[in-house]
Amino acid sequence: IAGSDASGVVWAVGSKVKRWKIGDEVVIHCNQDDGDDEECNGGDPMLSNSQRIWGYETPDGSFAQFTSVQQQQIMHRPKHLTWEESGCYVLCLATAYRMLYGHEPHTLKPGQNVLVWGATGGLGVFATQLIKFAGANAIGVVSSEDKIKYVKSLGAKGIINRKNFNCWGELPDVSDTKAYGEYLEKVKEFGKAIWEFTGKYVAVDSVFEHPGGQTFPVSCFVVKRGGMVVYCAATSGYNLTFDARYGWMHQKRIQGSHFATLKQASEANKLIINKNIQPCMSEVLSWKDIPEAHMKMARNEHKPGNMAVLVQAKKPGMKTLK
Repeated sequence: IAGSDASGVVWAVGSKVKRWKIGDEVVIHCNQDDGDDEECNGGDPMLSNSQRIWGYETPDGSFAQFTSVQQQQIMHRPKHLTWEESGCYVLCLATAYRMLYGHEPHTLKPGQNVLVWGATGGLGVFATQLIKFAGANAIGVVSSEDKIKYVKSLGAKGIINRKNFNCWGELPDVSDTKAYGEYLEKVKEFGKAIWEFTGKYVAVDSVFEHPGGQTFPVSCFVVKRGGMVVYCAATSGYNLTFDARYGWMHQKRIQGSHFATLKQASEANKLIINKNIQPCMSEVLSWKDIPEAHMKMARNEHKPGNMAVLVQAKKPGMKTLK
């Protein structure tokens, strides 16, 4: 059973569960572990060998009437949201939060400039809001002009339409001086577009990266000396290329990031509860439409933000059980 986001009601608890009781209204974060090693006890649970994603690496995800989770996966549901709004944000928000705050010393700070790929997607909408809330500057990248207004509404300082540039894909072989030189000129044009929002010759402090193969070489090129490219996915291809010379000579950090700890997910959830961050739900679908929802994402045909599926809610818009 797939599904790694959910809101719901605690139906039963184990004998050792102390923090939650039957009837509690909750949201679920998707990290599980065995809780018995050094990383789970004083370290970083995301580095535990037992770490796994519920609904992706386990057999009991959220697309079901009931699901089984560990007690540390549960967090309070924001009561001002509908059930479907509550069920659509934790995975992407917590992932974005860890990417921006989880890798010291490259943590988000006021005044910094951050390039956000896919700014209207599930990850991008939260990255943009988190950056704005921190007093930093999000430069969002979109794939069409009609998405610009939406990203501005989330607080982005600037938006770039990637369709206006042609520097995507695998890095040319550096020994092919002609092809590589042409590529560099194209990347520099993209870099100049960033300067329109950061100031001339001011590179971004970090890059919020997840498309992978098509964008990774550019991300590594445009980030500043000593800056960080942090990535959590590679939706356009797993073979990532970059010019290593810019990595070591400019001492740039390339950092993989995966979901979040309970602490990080809880801090992110508080921002929703306090209405500092919006869930950005764009579409509500019925149970029977789950396959089509996945195909929409695969074809990049979904609306900006996050989709939700009604499992047991009788209708959209409900905020209580009645």
